[in-house]
Amino acid sequence: MHIRRIPRQTRNRPRAHTRTMAAALLSAAALLVSACSSSGSASTSASTSAGTAQLAALPRSTPSVLAPYYDQKLTWRDCGVPGFQCATMKVPLDYARPGAGDVRLAVARKKATGKAKPLGSLLVNPGGPGGSAVDYLQQYAGIGYPAEVRARYDMVAVDPRGVARSEPVECLNGPQMDRFTETDMTPDDQKETDQLVGEYKTFAEACGTHSAQLLHHVSTADSARDMDILRAVLGDRKLNYVGASYGTFLGATYAGLFPERVGRMVLDGAMDPSLSARELNLQQTAGFETAFQSFSEDCAKRTDCPLGAEGSTPTQIADNLRTFFQKLDAHPIPTGDPDGRKLTESLATTGVIAAMYDQAEWEQLRDALHTAMKDNDGAGLLALSDSYYERDADGRYSNLMFANAAVNCLDLPPAFTSPEQVEKALPEFEKASPVFGPNMAWASLNCAYWPVGATGEPHRIKAKGAAPIVVVGTTRDPATPYLWARSLARQLSSARLLTYVGDGHTAYGRGSTCIDSAIDTYLLDGTPPAEGKRCS
Repeated sequence: MHIRRIPRQTRNRPRAHTRTMAAALLSAAALLVSACSSSGSASTSASTSAGTAQLAALPRSTPSVLAPYYDQKLTWRDCGVPGFQCATMKVPLDYARPGAGDVRLAVARKKATGKAKPLGSLLVNPGGPGGSAVDYLQQYAGIGYPAEVRARYDMVAVDPRGVARSEPVECLNGPQMDRFTETDMTPDDQKETDQLVGEYKTFAEACGTHSAQLLHHVSTADSARDMDILRAVLGDRKLNYVGASYGTFLGATYAGLFPERVGRMVLDGAMDPSLSARELNLQQTAGFETAFQSFSEDCAKRTDCPLGAEGSTPTQIADNLRTFFQKLDAHPIPTGDPDGRKLTESLATTGVIAAMYDQAEWEQLRDALHTAMKDNDGAGLLALSDSYYERDADGRYSNLMFANAAVNCLDLPPAFTSPEQVEKALPEFEKASPVFGPNMAWASLNCAYWPVGATGEPHRIKAKGAAPIVVVGTTRDPATPYLWARSLARQLSSARLLTYVGDGHTAYGRGSTCIDSAIDTYLLDGTPPAEGKRCS
């Protein structure tokens, strides 16, 4: 399927962020989202009246066996990036058996720049799962967050366990990933179905071979517990946090486990932990359809729209894109890639989906489609797909896709367990999105072959006793549909829902003065936005 990755927040941000953090949820082989996991360390209580489990808070007192972790002292060193310091923090591999070994996590910070009384640390996470929070801090948050916020807070990030610099999950090499990303995600016959299943199995087996021990201990609940150790090590009584996309699920999980330790928390592009993997994938499919409708309406107003003449209807544009995908399915086109890769249907679909994260990418998408459809040159769409997968010019991939699958497949039982189940669900996915539905349905099969069984389940998070939490939702968000933000806000006992009426994935720092002002005010003086506040 398409991995759900880091938010494409580009407006008013350094261009490096656009490419380095170019993913917030979507890849050809991992569920988009995950849900809270017990992982032997956090548990769910009795079912609610709605039949969904409730995440239970951990005891307020820290177990003595964890004292060495909570009492450790970090040794800060130069990061090689001006203004930033780095350190390594130890956390237990298994919270149920703290003596079973450690995981070493990469931490980075930029000290508060102002002379006024500091507000402590502000931990940031860009999403994924699998996105590097350290990269996000150094390339955007530590230099691009409002000066007033950076003046009062030490800006801090930690790569979650299994991610980037924190003992990364390893799976396939570059050529193997190339083959994986090129695999037909909309099989037409049994042979193609077997090929897709074979690639999923190869991916899973490689992760199991290279990261056998770690795969059992990369759940969202594990990472939330790691965040509490970091809070204590930094000397903060409460955790101040801004999380985007999957980072909202990580933050909400922290709030559920440690409600009394929640400080000022912003959850932007919120996920709904009460949904099953199948529900999450289906609703996200509809979210991308909503975004594509907005793109289609915009494209139809332009003389350079490659998918239809000026004035074309969204249905006509969608039909033309499907026809283009079908042609690629039969005959991939050249790209000029030095490794000889051609633009397949799956790579083109990923490229289009990647551009749905931010309307600032729509012009690039129109150009890429025009070049592919008119000039038989797939370079532009391949570049969009490569940026999404974080493939560099030398054919190397970051570990984003590997960590994404590892966390998602541990957090929730698989959406489907067999190709037959996918085939039965295809009509529902196609109804949610005639353009993307089949691709996203088959992508939801990836966890069926994972070498480690899921430890989590869908459940609600109440976080009773937590300080006010700001939940942010964008009405036409493709990756984290607005109804997820509304649901999470209803679950959290102290939530305030802040709504952005517009397009794109996440809202903070993307051009809305109304959104930015509301969040900055909350971070600086603790006053949450008014109930029901909407911005555009």
